[in-house]
Amino acid sequence: MRPDGPTMAAPEESLRRRKTGYSHPEPESPPVPGRDPAGSPAHLHAGTFWLTRIVLLKALAFVYFVAFLVAFHQNKQLIGDRGLLPCRVFLKNFQQYFQDKTSWEVFSYMPTILWLTDWSDTNSTLDSLALLGLGISSFVLITGCANMLLMAALWGLYMSLVNVGHVWYSFGWESQLLETGFLGIFLCPLWTLSRLPQHTPTSRIVLWGFRWLIFRIMLGAGLIKIRGDRCWRDLTCMDFHYEAILIVSGNLSFLNWLTMVPSLACFDDATLGFLFPSGPGSLKDRVLQMQREIRGARPKPRFGSVVRRAANVSLGILLAWLSVPVVLNLLSSRQVMNTHFNSLHIVNTYGAFGSITKERTEVILQGTASPNASAPDAVWEDYEFKCKPGDPSRRPCLISPYHYRLDWLMWFAAFQTYEHNDWILHLAGKLLASDAEALSLLAHNPFASRPPPSSLQSPSAPTPDRGLLGAWGPWSWPGGRFAIVRS
Repeated sequence: MRPDGPTMAAPEESLRRRKTGYSHPEPESPPVPGRDPAGSPAHLHAGTFWLTRIVLLKALAFVYFVAFLVAFHQNKQLIGDRGLLPCRVFLKNFQQYFQDKTSWEVFSYMPTILWLTDWSDTNSTLDSLALLGLGISSFVLITGCANMLLMAALWGLYMSLVNVGHVWYSFGWESQLLETGFLGIFLCPLWTLSRLPQHTPTSRIVLWGFRWLIFRIMLGAGLIKIRGDRCWRDLTCMDFHYEAILIVSGNLSFLNWLTMVPSLACFDDATLGFLFPSGPGSLKDRVLQMQREIRGARPKPRFGSVVRRAANVSLGILLAWLSVPVVLNLLSSRQVMNTHFNSLHIVNTYGAFGSITKERTEVILQGTASPNASAPDAVWEDYEFKCKPGDPSRRPCLISPYHYRLDWLMWFAAFQTYEHNDWILHLAGKLLASDAEALSLLAHNPFASRPPPSSLQSPSAPTPDRGLLGAWGPWSWPGGRFAIVRS
């Protein structure tokens, strides 16, 4: 058998090819999406923020959803037509105070959509704003995509509620949500609704805006503690501050959840890629392909890109200008926490728990059906709130990130007197009248199946010699008597 046959020649030819380094060209196999040339799963490159934007939008939409859910459930009872502090009265008083000003000047002092609505039915208006916010935030939360119009709508809707919310919306996390939401507007393209808008990469200026926000939050919270209560410097505040996990047990509304949102801007696609599924056609695979296309290529300038870049630069200049009073406040030994310096709540100052209370005083509201409230045999029964501490035998509630605004204000009321909390007088009157809206804010009404109480009292007192509502009483209300007693 001759050795030059095709069967025997193949090894020799193969050996010759290895020696000379020459081989015949072979047809190339198509690249497998999501894999590198060696066939192993490909990894996202650092430095892009396509997936970061999706995570940011979803996280922000989640907080918006909770905030609008709280508004829908509680606004009518708090600032509605027959609420404890009706926003209609607040708007009329504000308008009367600025009666010499033009309508635009009044709007600029307190921007809210309610200026444009009919005040004869604010309940419907408040519900409409909350439901619209719930709908938009649900869409962004589910899809992970938005445009500037949707995010601006969320910001404008919530700002409209905050500016008429009186003391119920006076907490630091309201301004923090508005500042975070304002930055969220510039994360998105103007019109396009796509999770990966190819021609609108995430702006580095906006990302640094988020990073500047979280830096101020952390720095402000630290400085207010160092300058405030001595127990922070002695490392003993944590003996009184909280136990367990604060984000779950603290019930600080959506504050802790919201604080995590700007932190996400510190992570790029390579870091957050594990949150997304892999595979052909997946978001991670599409981002990887976009990274390969962008590498080494200089895209042609588009008119929209130029306009957007100019808008982002203008945003950066605006944030820098509005940060001047914030920085001065941080540097001041008389630092003020949780304050906004403009009516739009764009750049604010933050800080929490500058002082720690070592004992907690609770306001307890009681009612009696006895015709003689001062009689020694009068039976006083407690009203129980949904989350405010009351009955010592009841398990503490864990509601974070939901927020019971009345319960929270009752804690503040325990530090002060009725002159600082006129809303508690309105609450007492509504309880005496068994007002259904006010009672819906409570967990237990001891007179649910009986006639309204004849008298109410608050046996708690912030100080040994002065009751919550002063040392005066009884106080007459239509349909009942409100007796205030010292502890």
